[in-house]
Amino acid sequence: MADDLVNRPLHYRGQKYEAIDIIEDYELGFHLGNVIKYVLRSGKKFETIRDLRKAIWYLERYIDKLNVASEEEEK
Repeated sequence: MADDLVNRPLHYRGQKYEAIDIIEDYELGFHLGNVIKYVLRSGKKFETIRDLRKAIWYLERYIDKLNVASEEEEK
């Protein structure tokens, strides 16, 4: 299986599944999809810590978005 940087990049593939398959199967959307993407690729493309910090960044943004939506519902 050749490394296809557009369709099947190595840094998004595990032994059985690709990150996109998991994200789509669970219907995670943009923020949570990126959390999964950065966790699964951690240490494969850039530095592990950088990837994990990026995952945290997306997770915190999603939490903030949920908090804003919750506050608007309470009004």
